[in-house]
Amino acid sequence: MFDFFWNLGSFILALGILVTVHEYGHFWVARKAGVKVLRFSIGFGKPLIKWYDKQQTEYVVAAIPLGGYVKMLDERVDEVPPEQRHLSFNAKSVKARIAIVAAGPMANFLFAIFALAVMYMVGVQSLKPVVGEVTQGSRAAAAKIEPNQQIIKIGEDDINTWQDATFSLMSRLGEQSVVVTLRDQNYQKHVRTLNLDGWKLDQQDVPPLTSIGIVPFRPKALLEVAMISKGSAAEAAGLQVNDKILAVNGENISSWSKLVSLIQQSPNKSLQFSVQRQDSIKELTVTPQSRTNDTGVAQGFLGVSPVVEPWPENYIETRHYGPVDSIVLGIQETWRLITLSFDMIGNLITGQVSVKNLSGPVGIAVGAGTSVSYGLVAFLSFLALISVNLGVFNLLPLPVLDGGHLMYYIIELFRKKPVSEKTQEFGFKVGALLLLFLTCFALFNDVSRL
Repeated sequence: MFDFFWNLGSFILALGILVTVHEYGHFWVARKAGVKVLRFSIGFGKPLIKWYDKQQTEYVVAAIPLGGYVKMLDERVDEVPPEQRHLSFNAKSVKARIAIVAAGPMANFLFAIFALAVMYMVGVQSLKPVVGEVTQGSRAAAAKIEPNQQIIKIGEDDINTWQDATFSLMSRLGEQSVVVTLRDQNYQKHVRTLNLDGWKLDQQDVPPLTSIGIVPFRPKALLEVAMISKGSAAEAAGLQVNDKILAVNGENISSWSKLVSLIQQSPNKSLQFSVQRQDSIKELTVTPQSRTNDTGVAQGFLGVSPVVEPWPENYIETRHYGPVDSIVLGIQETWRLITLSFDMIGNLITGQVSVKNLSGPVGIAVGAGTSVSYGLVAFLSFLALISVNLGVFNLLPLPVLDGGHLMYYIIELFRKKPVSEKTQEFGFKVGALLLLFLTCFALFNDVSRL
C-alpha cells in the first residue's frame, strides 16, 4: 500500500511539473502575441485552488491531475465583444497561431535541457558498461563479445554508461550490423561486428541489451540471506538473516542462480534446506509459494534477498561538469532523446518495436516513484525523458494534439485560407478515437506488467 501511494504522489508531482511547463509555453507566447488568456488550468474537473492576476486571467489547480489547458479568447468558442476581437486567438495571423501552439512542446524540450544541465552540475554517478555474461547462441555470442569486456564505442557513438549503450542500439533498429569496440581488463581493444539483421524489440519488457545477449556486470550474489519478506515462505520456514544456504534436498548449492532455479521449479513443494547459522547447521523444511509468471507458468517463490559482494571501485564513476559544459551536454542529450523518440515512433509503425512496449499512466507512475526513491539525479533524468516524450507525443499530427493544430495551420499558411470547420471537426473525432485507443492499449500493457 505504501508503494501505491508513493508512486501516486511521485506521478502527480512529475506530471504537475511537466504539464505546468507545457501549458506555460502556450501561455507565455500567447501573451507575447497579444492574445487574452482567460484561464490557465493544471488538472481537470472541480477547481481546488483558483486566483486571478491583474489581466483577469484565472489560474486553477483542479481535482483530476491528468493534464491541463490554457483557455484563450476565441470567437470559434465564445462570443467576443467587438472591442476585444483583436485580443482573440483566431484573429491573429497564422504564423502567430503556429508559434502559440508549438510553444508547448518547445517548452518541454527546453525544460529537458534545464533538468539535464542541473543533473550534470550536481554530478552523475554511473556504472561502466562492463559485460557480465553473454547469452549462449545470441547475437553477442556470435560477434565474439566476451564477459569482463567494457563497451567503449557502438558505431561512432562513445559509450560511457549502460544508458548510452541502450540508446545507441535502439537508434540502430533496422540496420544490418554495427561495429562495437570493447576494451578488456588488460586495456587491449577489440573490434567486433554485431549482426543486427532482422533484430526487433518484439517482446514485452525485454531490454535491447538482453535481446542481443548481453547481461551487464553485477556483483556476485552470495548464498547468505540479507533480507526476508514478511509473510513469505522463507519466514514461515524459519529462515533468518545471515543464514548461509549450504544444500537443498541433500544437493550442495554452489551459486545463488542455481538456488533460484531450483526454487522456481518447486512451487508448493516441500524442500529440505541445510543452512549454517553461526556455528551450527540447521535443517529446515521450506515450501516455496506459487506465483504465475508472464507466460502463465507457475513458479516457486521464496521471498529472500542475498548478500551481494561490493562493486569494484573502478566500475563506478561520478562525473561533475561546470555550468557551460552542463548546458552543452543537456542540449546534446535532449536532441538525442528527441531523435530517438521519433525513431521509436517510426519503428512502432514498421513493427521493429512491438506495441507491447508502450507504457501508460501506470508505467509512468511506477517510473516516477522509482526515480524519486533513487534521489534528485535520477528524478531529474526521469523528468527530462518524460518531458521530451510529452513534447514529441504532442507534435504527432493527431487533430486533438498540438501537432494536429499545427498541421491545419501549416495547410492554411500555404492555401492562404483555413481548413473548413467540417474537415477539422471530422479530424478531431478521428484523432480523439485514436488517442483513446492508444491510451487504453497502453493501460492494458501497464496492467499486464503488474
